Amino acid sequence: MQIAVVVYDRFTALDAVGPYEVLSRAPGAETVFVAERPGPVRTDTGALAVVADRSLDEVRGPDVVLVPGGPGQSALMEHGPLLDWLRAADATSTWTTSVCTGSLLLAAAGLLDGRRATSHWLALDQLERFGAAPAEERVVFDGKYVTAAGVSAGIDMGLALLGRIAGDEHAQAVQLATEYDPRPPYDAGSPHKAPAHLVESLRAGSRFILR
Repeated sequence: MQIAVVVYDRFTALDAVGPYEVLSRAPGAETVFVAERPGPVRTDTGALAVVADRSLDEVRGPDVVLVPGGPGQSALMEHGPLLDWLRAADATSTWTTSVCTGSLLLAAAGLLDGRRATSHWLALDQLERFGAAPAEERVVFDGKYVTAAGVSAGIDMGLALLGRIAGDEHAQAVQLATEYDPRPPYDAGSPHKAPAHLVESLRAGSRFILR
């Protein structure tokens, strides 16, 4: 089973690395990081790079496609090489997945038409512009399409998908091995829980509306 993690300039690291840590532990899995061109790809902070070992052209039929989000997503909404690759990979994939605003790239490729999907809370309403049905949930399954909400939700998505692929017990073992037992010091991880002034501050600085 080949898992292709797509990376691009200014993607968010945890969007990709969170589910990678989980899904790469599926039995028999080969995980590849792919980009338009092989080589280091910088994350949204600029301080970290992930090496893409293969180009999009070199990965033709992955079983699982994973598209992270991040500020760099906005510039790719009409980017033919990536969108064409997503359509081609999706034609044969078993699972097509995203984290955060990666779902907007799947939607821009026409893969989420009429499907329920989620994204980062700041971007959720943008899905409707591309024919998807926004769902304010942390992880959404709709057929073979699995979308996760913002950033950290990718870990939850990875575990939920791993349970479908390898069984609940294997997914539980991976959760235990990675000691994924979150107990955040603040209860501010959702716009419904966070102080209102913080929610409005993030809204005011959001990069959406999309170009």
